[in-house]
Amino acid sequence: MPRRDDLQKILIIGSGPIVIGQAAEFDYSGAQACKVLLEEGYEVVLVNSNPATIMTDPEFATATYIEPLLPASLARVIERERPDALLPTLGGGTALNLARALSEDGTLERFHVELIGADYDAIRRAEDRELFRDTMASAGLRVPKSAAVSSLGEAQQALPDIGLPAIVRPGFTMGGHGGGIARSEPEYRERVAEGLAASPIDQVLVEESVIGWGEFELEVMRDRNDNVVIVCSIENVDPMGVHTGDSVTVAPQQTLSDRQYQALRDQAIAVIRAVGVETGGSNIQFAVNRETDEIVVIEMNPRVSRSSALASKATGFPIAKIAARLAVGYALEEIDNDITRVTPASFEPAIDYVVVKWPRFAFEKFPGADGSLSTYMQSVGEAMAIGRTFKQAFVKAMRSRELDVTPSVPEDTAELLRCLETPSHDRYEHIFEAVRRDVPQGELCARTEIDPWFMAEIAAIAAGEDPEAGLVRTFKAVDTCAAEFEAATPYYYSGWERPGPDGPRHEVRRTPQGGTGGEMPSVVILGSGPNRIGQGIEFDYCCVHAAMTVRASGRDAVMINCNPETVSTDYDTSDRLYFEPLTLGDVLGVLELENPEGVIVQFGGQTPLKLAQGLADAGVPLLGTPVESIHLAEDRPSFGALLEDLGLKGPPFATAASPEAALAAAGNVGYPLLVRPSYVLGGRAMEIC
Repeated sequence: MPRRDDLQKILIIGSGPIVIGQAAEFDYSGAQACKVLLEEGYEVVLVNSNPATIMTDPEFATATYIEPLLPASLARVIERERPDALLPTLGGGTALNLARALSEDGTLERFHVELIGADYDAIRRAEDRELFRDTMASAGLRVPKSAAVSSLGEAQQALPDIGLPAIVRPGFTMGGHGGGIARSEPEYRERVAEGLAASPIDQVLVEESVIGWGEFELEVMRDRNDNVVIVCSIENVDPMGVHTGDSVTVAPQQTLSDRQYQALRDQAIAVIRAVGVETGGSNIQFAVNRETDEIVVIEMNPRVSRSSALASKATGFPIAKIAARLAVGYALEEIDNDITRVTPASFEPAIDYVVVKWPRFAFEKFPGADGSLSTYMQSVGEAMAIGRTFKQAFVKAMRSRELDVTPSVPEDTAELLRCLETPSHDRYEHIFEAVRRDVPQGELCARTEIDPWFMAEIAAIAAGEDPEAGLVRTFKAVDTCAAEFEAATPYYYSGWERPGPDGPRHEVRRTPQGGTGGEMPSVVILGSGPNRIGQGIEFDYCCVHAAMTVRASGRDAVMINCNPETVSTDYDTSDRLYFEPLTLGDVLGVLELENPEGVIVQFGGQTPLKLAQGLADAGVPLLGTPVESIHLAEDRPSFGALLEDLGLKGPPFATAASPEAALAAAGNVGYPLLVRPSYVLGGRAMEIC
């Protein structure tokens, strides 16, 4: 089926400001879609309100509007630009809700704007909890027993049938916002009231609990010819009861039998067809009772999501790019795979490695928070790691978190075990400590409801097994096809393997320098790692522009980062991408292979700045700001001394390296005073005393 020539101008809506549950992944997907549609010859009108995004750069759209993401603002843009179509599936829940509102108030009909990717009815069937339940029932698929309610009175009437604990899921929200688990009647009334307030359609679904079942996700794509591909399977290590954005997840799924997995595939295809997403991608979530083989459909996102970004980076399959092309009429078999350049998008990805995603929390910023996890999302970012085995990927993901505070564990073992019963941000530190105290794995599984296979793997690491010991670091390619075809796009990760006769069997391909027989010189750019409060999408913006500039200078741009949500980890942003933790050892491993002209550390926020001294000590040339200048700016005593040398005024200060020294110096400074750590971002751990 050829591209649609009846469309000339397409409107794309961004996701607006970064919030929990809606972050950099939509800049990644939106930027991909904008590039594709411009390549196809369409005019692209972009509306977004987030100035820190790559997609709002002028070159990514024909016309860019930095406007509030409200129906009235969008209506004015539509009246002025007169687009032929609106593609609402790339801006998260914000874009879907705006598309729904513009359909319901008549704006789209009045200006003859067609919804593509997912139409109004498909959006309603997926996002309206009651319609979704009825749609699944009509397709013969089981969902948890539930009732859609619009008031506290209706919720109270439904409670005897649903029972406790109950799950509360507001309609048309993202990241589980406004929902949660109710274990008592007072909690039930509180959760329902919060959910009704959060839902733009004043509706919540109260649902029977399947807490403790296994949770699985499938990324699915469908074209107008009803061809469907499963891009990736994702398994949550944490069982049902924790929002998937807050769970440690692994791709591909590890614990299902082939029969169980095929049943999930069949049901996922049935879901996307029943909801009616004709062109594009969807994320479909399931709960599986491993003891009875029972499967229930939890929900579906009729759009790209954070899991879509993870699936794209895990497989190399560019979901947003392909979704944009499907929306303008192409069939899956008509779209080339950018990675292999010999297979079409209808060729399902296959991977011969394991991917682990680890959420990044910021509870240290909120001393009153207890750190417990539920069905609403609380993580502010995530890190992804790729390894040859689950254990390798798991330890790399742990290294990638860049924790500011080391979690503490209870000294009393009984208290430690009680803590394990409630999912929390520090659950895996607690598991590690319990293993070291010789708590049996069966007891740990009973307390956490984590699958025994995962628990055995994690316990082995906790007991001291090093999955990298005795092996050599080997850089492998992400190719979407498990090495069946040669990869044309340079996207790499490190695995630990036995060496070949001539040393490590690297799969890295360097860019030849025309006519010289040599290779292009390279510059390495260090990314910012997982998003967190104070270090977010703005640093990815800087890293992407650094890569553009390095490439324009005639050098290869080499990116190192571990954040799957970002544009910087798109495989065509740089000449070579290494998906690696931003630790000194991991970065030096890449630099040993690359031997670059130098490394740029100043665009990725605090994460690469902390590595500057170690890189300099290892003899790595730093381009731009030298390490001495970084230290002058980031180290409080050095900066204070600099101000004195320059004769510039600053507030009275003193420096200390211990609590006792700080208390002794406080009298000289005078109260009130501000405690300011060195080398931190976003005011972390700063306090007024």
